[in-house]
Amino acid sequence: MFPAKCVVEVYGREYIYRHNDKFLIVNDVPCLQCSYCGEQYFEGYVLKNIEKKFNKIHLYGHKASQEIHIPVEHFLDLQQA
Repeated sequence: MFPAKCVVEVYGREYIYRHNDKFLIVNDVPCLQCSYCGEQYFEGYVLKNIEKKFNKIHLYGHKASQEIHIPVEHFLDLQQA
């Protein structure tokens, strides 16, 4: 999974799930992360739980604990400003 020189530590990370231009940002997601190269590994059950919550919110109308407004720009538009 990780190269031999990697030092793996457990972290709680922000995970952004995107499907069909809809998003779910999940905070404090458990993952293994290499402190040498930064590679992250998320357990399958963790990702399944995030996908289930995404579907409950976007398909079945459940409420998220928090909602935010996020501006979006294209990089080429930033260069012309």
